[in-house]
Amino acid sequence: MQSEDLVPTSKRLRPPVVAVTGAASGLGRAFLAKVASSADFRRVVAIDEQRGDVPDVTWRVLDIRDPLLANRISDVDVLVHLGTDESLDTDHAERRRYNLRAAQTVLTACAAARVRRVVLVTSAMVYGAAADNPVPLPEDAPVAAEPDTGLVGDHLEIEALVRRSLRAHPGLEVTVLRPAALVGPGVDTVITRHFEAPRLLVVKGCLPRWQFCHVDDLVSALEAAALGKVGGVVAVGSEGWLEMEQVEEISGLKRFELPAGVTFGTAQRLHRLGITPTAATDLHYVVYPWVVDGVALREAGWKPAWTNEAALRELLELCEGRHAVVGRRLSGKEATITAAGATVAVIGTAAIVRAARRKRRT
Repeated sequence: MQSEDLVPTSKRLRPPVVAVTGAASGLGRAFLAKVASSADFRRVVAIDEQRGDVPDVTWRVLDIRDPLLANRISDVDVLVHLGTDESLDTDHAERRRYNLRAAQTVLTACAAARVRRVVLVTSAMVYGAAADNPVPLPEDAPVAAEPDTGLVGDHLEIEALVRRSLRAHPGLEVTVLRPAALVGPGVDTVITRHFEAPRLLVVKGCLPRWQFCHVDDLVSALEAAALGKVGGVVAVGSEGWLEMEQVEEISGLKRFELPAGVTFGTAQRLHRLGITPTAATDLHYVVYPWVVDGVALREAGWKPAWTNEAALRELLELCEGRHAVVGRRLSGKEATITAAGATVAVIGTAAIVRAARRKRRT
């Protein structure tokens, strides 16, 4: 999957028919609303298990894991696959099965139906977060993330499916967008929950750099990919990054430093106990840098509308009134205890562990 610049379809052929999976909600709905009235597309087909509320599109209600999908997209030129489960609260094994089956079905159906191009979204997390990462990471940097039970593991598996599909179906074009930390209405991730904590966790000896990707910018990048303006592997994010001092100044939150061993060891124990929804490796993405350089989009003339500072400010507004520790949402009472004791992030979970043990004994 090497990045390549392609001539916009609109300049060499009539406007394409685009289909969108996961069209009734979330990112799928946001993209659908953007392209529904666009003159760059001849027709827009919306695919989901339920009919959504976006007008002026052709709705096709079906499960995207159904092999009959190929029959329903025979008139489609480009398919944008956004029908993935990104929830932190879904059972990880169930979520993995759904996401892989959906991606496999979509890729196979598109090849069978002679759909010219498939666009899908994973995450820049697949590059891995590490203390010695270059800032920024080039788009062709090795995929170095650790496979785990979390969403990063899902993304790695989906990209492996893409590589196998390209070998099996050489006529199929696949564009993979890898966004930086997503921000926007409805976005709920390990990263967004990090900013719901009373303080920001920092591993001693290494400060993170923060780069965000607003949903609006991801939607416009998806549109460019659907039109063939970019291809292959494409990183998406706001320009540059924020240093930790800038994040503290903008957010008003202070850092809390812990040794790496304490941080990841405690997080792993909590995950094994079922107390936190995220694997310890997910914490790497809030303490180590994984900034990306979106060369392909920049050379195609695309520019993000959101700066990192503006995206962070919106994230903070959306987080207001919520409280989380190591990805686990807390009640108001739990959050008060955690903040009052200054037991922030990983350390703040000691009381939760004790409560879980008491519950098991009763």
